Amino acid sequence: MKLFQKLLLAPAALGLMAPVAASAADLNLAGVNQYATSDEQVTSITQFSDVQPTDWAYQALSNLIERYGCVAGYPNGTFKGRQAMTRYEAAALLNACLDRITEVTDELKRLMKEFEKELAVLKGRVDGLEAKVGELEATQFSTTTKLKGVATFVLGANSFGGSVEGLRDAYRASEGATTFNYDVRLNFDTSFTGKDLLRTTLRAGNFANSGFGGGYTTGTNDAALGLNQLEVAFQGASGADSVEINRLFYQFPIGNGFTATVGGKVRQDDMLAMWPSVYPADTVLDIFTYAGAPGAYNLNLGAGAGLWYQKNGWNLSLNYVSGNAQNGSPNDNFDNCGGIGTDCAAQTGTAQVGYAASNWGIAAVYNYSNGVGPASGTPLAVLGGSGVGNLFDTVNSVGLSAYWQPKTNGWVPSISAGWGINSYNEDNAAANFDGVASQSWYVGLQWQDAFVKGNALGMAVGQPTFITSCGDFCDRTPQDAGYAWEWWYKFQVTDNISVTPAIFYLSNPLGAFGNAARVAAGENGAAVNNFGGLVKTTFKF
Repeated sequence: MKLFQKLLLAPAALGLMAPVAASAADLNLAGVNQYATSDEQVTSITQFSDVQPTDWAYQALSNLIERYGCVAGYPNGTFKGRQAMTRYEAAALLNACLDRITEVTDELKRLMKEFEKELAVLKGRVDGLEAKVGELEATQFSTTTKLKGVATFVLGANSFGGSVEGLRDAYRASEGATTFNYDVRLNFDTSFTGKDLLRTTLRAGNFANSGFGGGYTTGTNDAALGLNQLEVAFQGASGADSVEINRLFYQFPIGNGFTATVGGKVRQDDMLAMWPSVYPADTVLDIFTYAGAPGAYNLNLGAGAGLWYQKNGWNLSLNYVSGNAQNGSPNDNFDNCGGIGTDCAAQTGTAQVGYAASNWGIAAVYNYSNGVGPASGTPLAVLGGSGVGNLFDTVNSVGLSAYWQPKTNGWVPSISAGWGINSYNEDNAAANFDGVASQSWYVGLQWQDAFVKGNALGMAVGQPTFITSCGDFCDRTPQDAGYAWEWWYKFQVTDNISVTPAIFYLSNPLGAFGNAARVAAGENGAAVNNFGGLVKTTFKF
């Protein structure tokens, strides 16, 4: 386009500016030509020696150069941004930019014509997506809440052996049937800021009277499944098949690295910055779900609050839970015994320090329990910590747990291991490891993508919490120990459905109680042992 043509078109593009007389002296033809000749446009704002980043229009000028390439300078390499511009210079500059925009527009028109059919298909799909999104928005129950559910079917049975025939036959009669049970959990996760979490969990099931629901009538929890350990606790007076609140807590960040949790029904591990195990918590035997320390990680459930801190892999957690916080009487002579900080609060205080790297982690934990025994173990170890029958009431527990995972799936499994020790006291004094004590340990292995991609194979071995010394409680070393094993293989049928067959064995589930019965009967070997199998089907939605 010739110069005089540009000069004729530019005023129209500028909105037909109000006419102002201009003499030949007002028109700097050399300057106008600098803006009108596109071949001389600069490619970088750094080519102007008199334009600095501190200039108020620096960014605007840079955008014009980089996006459209329609700005020219003067022969001496300057822009002269503070010099007054004539209307002709303004018209030439605008026209140069319009030329570039026209080129881009023509190119877009050509591309649109070439891909006309494809664009029509995409438009139809976008219109369809918009309709579906509109339908979802109109029917969703909440814009801030997500629902996640887990439904589990368990078909299985226990068999019992041992040296005491009467005891063995009694358990075969009471818990030897093949049963079919279910467990359902619905998690409603709500966030108001994108960083906080309000969790509401509804749960129901019917494990209470099964062979997997609460263990033996003498009090052991060895045979309780990890998936229903809370089943007996939350049913209460409502019985089986009743939907109840299993979790209700609010979690939110405080400052840099701190997270606080408070809830009317929150569990100990909900308020820990890390869980020191990668062995699945819902496999078979309940004793393998506590990172090797069922006394320290007793998963007390109730009203509570906690705070954790994380930085550079390190973390520190502190929390308190009262299992009877909803009750009003601080005196254990009343049925509504409870409160916060009372002797019958069923309370725990937990402190954990840990470190989590990309594929391994380790944690040490201390837990003070009053009226809450180890979550799993022999009858003597569990009942003693619960203060039943005026036995030991206060328990001080320490645990050390760690895990390691291979960076790629193969024949090398992930390894989780843990050990715990507990000291029992009849009062609320400080830890007294010279008195009654118990221990526990476990090792869990898991192979991801075992045989078939997506499937998993696992096994664990360990000793449930067992009394190791009696102190003043008895005059001999108790024979309370026993071993536990489990093997399982998970078939991942679909992304949301898995089927897990498993077998398990408990060598001495009754501990010292069973040994006392064996001695009284004049027999050798464990009074009772337990072998069982099951098939668990899990649906996630």
